[in-house]
Amino acid sequence: MSRQEKIKSLLQAGTVDVKAIAEEFEAASPRERIEITESLDGKAQEKLWHAASGGPVTIGEMVPKDLGPLRPVIFHGKNSLPAFTHFQKRFCRPAGTDRDELWGYNYQPTKWLAPLTGPGYFVAYDSNGLGGVAVDYTRIPTGKPAEWPEIHDNSYRLSRFIYNGTIDYLRRVSPHLLIGRATRAGKEMPNWFLLCREDPA
Repeated sequence: MSRQEKIKSLLQAGTVDVKAIAEEFEAASPRERIEITESLDGKAQEKLWHAASGGPVTIGEMVPKDLGPLRPVIFHGKNSLPAFTHFQKRFCRPAGTDRDELWGYNYQPTKWLAPLTGPGYFVAYDSNGLGGVAVDYTRIPTGKPAEWPEIHDNSYRLSRFIYNGTIDYLRRVSPHLLIGRATRAGKEMPNWFLLCREDPA
């Protein structure tokens, strides 16, 4: 049985063993981790969200301070939506501020869709809310790495229907895997997503 099959089997159990899933995930190669992440559907994501309720995560674990400002860290994502389920969240430490936060945006691999939905910029910070880290689309970075797209707020084009007024919360499954849930106007939405961290070069 492959690691992907083992993890899917663990997620089908009545009680989800997050520790066992984390061990299998961390034993996988970087390429396998992405493949496992992209294979898990919305039902599996929802189960993992609830099972990981005690999984703390901080922005310092996601993007270490010693990496320096404006050095991107890529997280490969899979969401529970019916279409366009693959994406990336790209994070970096800010420049020119002492605030303990991350700047980031959503990278859309579907090239024709990206200009319509907008880059979906956000600020991430440690939180005591639904998860240990909040990804806040109501706040917009004041800077970015040179290669990132132009900054727009989330009323831009179709962004207003996707990101506007939204805050995502993240829980830790393993050092390389996070599970998230979206909220809008303070209300939990039936939308979940996985993030698989790519180690910085």
